Amino acid sequence: MTQMPPFPESLDLIAERSAALRAAIACAGDLESRVPGCPDWSLRDLVAHLGRVQRFWAAAVAAGPADGPPPGSAVVDPQPVGDLTAWSAESTRLLLESLRAAGPDRDCWTWWGASDAPMTSGAVARHQVQEAAVHAYDAQETVGKPEQIPAGVAIDIIDELLVVTLGSLGGWPHRSARLALSATEGPTWTLDLTPGGVRPGPAAGDEPVATMRGSAADLVLALYTRIPLDRIEIDGDREAVERFQAWTDTR
Repeated sequence: MTQMPPFPESLDLIAERSAALRAAIACAGDLESRVPGCPDWSLRDLVAHLGRVQRFWAAAVAAGPADGPPPGSAVVDPQPVGDLTAWSAESTRLLLESLRAAGPDRDCWTWWGASDAPMTSGAVARHQVQEAAVHAYDAQETVGKPEQIPAGVAIDIIDELLVVTLGSLGGWPHRSARLALSATEGPTWTLDLTPGGVRPGPAAGDEPVATMRGSAADLVLALYTRIPLDRIEIDGDREAVERFQAWTDTR
């Protein structure tokens, strides 16, 4: 597991990226506009989703160590009530309040128990940066004002995605392969995709069957199927990359 960012930094980024989403919806002429990255959702659905997620994790962190997720009764107002922007802002406040009260090391239930990531409030905070950052981009794209995910945030999203999300997916369902992700900002990640699961690590000796190259932000958006693979450079077996993208599709 890569080293987690400082806890206060994660809290600041949750606040910042959630505010970026609300700034985007303030520019929307129609909250029923479809979200390109999540075509089954309207902009209203997107805001409601992030708010519900933040309220759910506020309850999960507050509950502390547990064998399962918090009951629905523990989640405060999971459906939007009143003004949507105000409800969204309150969702973020509840999450941040719960995280601050817990600190970074409190054990709590998470869905990624099968991965190598810790089941702690600090890991929840890190994951919620990813959630808010990608959905802020979704909202910005919907209103025609997409902004790059900040490079430092994108690099950590990749670090976290490879351990948490891929570590929770189980065995790779295709022929074993090694892939590489190379960010123009410097970091390179290699992934061994095997029936026993995914093993991420630093650049290794054997050549990958394919390498995905681009800015960290574009690599994130490609992995989350927010942009087509044509927006990044692919060296090697494109079919292997397409299978990997389909497998990691988290929409």
